Amino acid sequence: MRFLMTTLGGNLTPPDETVYAEMAAFVEEMTRAGVLLATGGLDPVGTHVSASGGEITVTDGPFTEAKEAIVSFALVEVRSKEEAIEISRRFWKIIGNGEGNIQQVFGPED
Repeated sequence: MRFLMTTLGGNLTPPDETVYAEMAAFVEEMTRAGVLLATGGLDPVGTHVSASGGEITVTDGPFTEAKEAIVSFALVEVRSKEEAIEISRRFWKIIGNGEGNIQQVFGPED
């Protein structure tokens, strides 16, 4: 099962050197275990695309609700939703304050 874990921009604790070191070790552990498929930060500015009645609208950011913007992600492959939640718990114990989402990813392999 694959899950996309995202971090929202509001209320994040600013990282220090200890957090960077702990996160690097966590990412290395998850990568070696074959659990972490991809991870990265996202440009908070972004571009919004919408379609309605055949019309495509493109709006450049930044957007007013920056606290709701997704600022980072991790794609993991695990045996269960519970395992994804446990990985998220470990992440938040390292990072501190903040919030995010976990969503199952469906695709041709599922």
